[in-house]
Amino acid sequence: MKVGLQAALNDANLGASQPNSQRQLAISLSAIANSERRSAPLNLCLILDHSGSMNGRPMETVKQAALQIIDSLSPGDRLSLVAFDHKAKVIVPNQQIDNPANIKVEVNKLRASGGTAIDEGMKLGIEELAKGKENAISQAFLLTDGENEHGDNDRCLKLAEVAASYNLTLNTLGFGDHWNQDILEQIADGGGGTLSYIRRPEEAVSEFGRLFERVQSIGLTNAYLIMDFVPMVRLAELKPVAQVVPDTIELSVMQEGSQYLVRLGDLMIDAPRVVLANLYIGQMPEGKQAIAQLQVRYDSPATQEENLFSENIAVEATVMQAYQAEPNSHVQQHVMALAKYRQTQIAETKLKDGDRQGAATMLQHAAKTALQMGDKNAATVLQSSATQLQSGGELSEADRKKTRIVSKTILQDNINS
Repeated sequence: MKVGLQAALNDANLGASQPNSQRQLAISLSAIANSERRSAPLNLCLILDHSGSMNGRPMETVKQAALQIIDSLSPGDRLSLVAFDHKAKVIVPNQQIDNPANIKVEVNKLRASGGTAIDEGMKLGIEELAKGKENAISQAFLLTDGENEHGDNDRCLKLAEVAASYNLTLNTLGFGDHWNQDILEQIADGGGGTLSYIRRPEEAVSEFGRLFERVQSIGLTNAYLIMDFVPMVRLAELKPVAQVVPDTIELSVMQEGSQYLVRLGDLMIDAPRVVLANLYIGQMPEGKQAIAQLQVRYDSPATQEENLFSENIAVEATVMQAYQAEPNSHVQQHVMALAKYRQTQIAETKLKDGDRQGAATMLQHAAKTALQMGDKNAATVLQSSATQLQSGGELSEADRKKTRIVSKTILQDNINS
């Protein structure tokens, strides 16, 4: 297993007379399986909300989804199950899948009652997951349908950071329309995972299945992108790096000497993650000029090796006396994906501040950006939300959540239905 690493500028040409040029650098990273591929076992923890609001069909469909996950696990995989209401309890301690039938009995005993304390569920889930993390791909699926009414949201975010530091990935699933999208998104972003939206109970099984397929494709873990720029190149000061594929996430950057490190977490097999870096390039002499060196540090759970390094690749630009633009259409798509997300974020901020028309205008901009990308599904959702605000209406909780989800990713199915 090795790292696939490629990079391209949105325009690889620079003007020799320009004192400063701004460029976007798209970096594609994936795990590449070799012929001797030996997959690592999966270490999975299901952290499930069983508060009173989950009573009835929601609880039953979530149990059905959990049972399907159990059937999908392979010998050698590990599973744990934590359930929470206003407190949390370990239902299935971390264990290898030797007796699925006994685990299913425990899942079927789940009943809905009580309030919601997400952080309590997270704490126990992380503890269980940590017990089986050696030489495994460790993932948690955290599902809730409500606000953290009996818990502490700041504690949730700190726990997400703790999980990431132990190479444990947290994926969040919002069930219905009354969960806190800011908190679940921040938990997923901080925990290196992804945010999913289960609008209706009947979607639980398919959404769990989609997420399970994603974690099954993970080949390498604990990946860090290392960027080393030449003296005339610097990162933008505000929001310099973001992931744009498979979903959009603002990424934090750490500096170690002359190098910049970005934690990426898991790398999937033959399914690239794309990171966009915003660069400022100072004046350079004519000809081919080095811009940066890129490398990835990572762990390989399948071979039980840590702190491995990918090949070091160079990024170059051509400095021209008579500048001629050479735009890269693929990188431009990534730039628009980030613009769509940030425009929607600005719209949400304006809406919280009571500026409905300002929010509508920004959502229209985001819809136009989505159309330029060919993302018709997002354009429809974003324009619908803009129109609703312009007509004096309110955005329902479902509308707000659809708007957030389509701003982050290009959906394969139709969220409008």
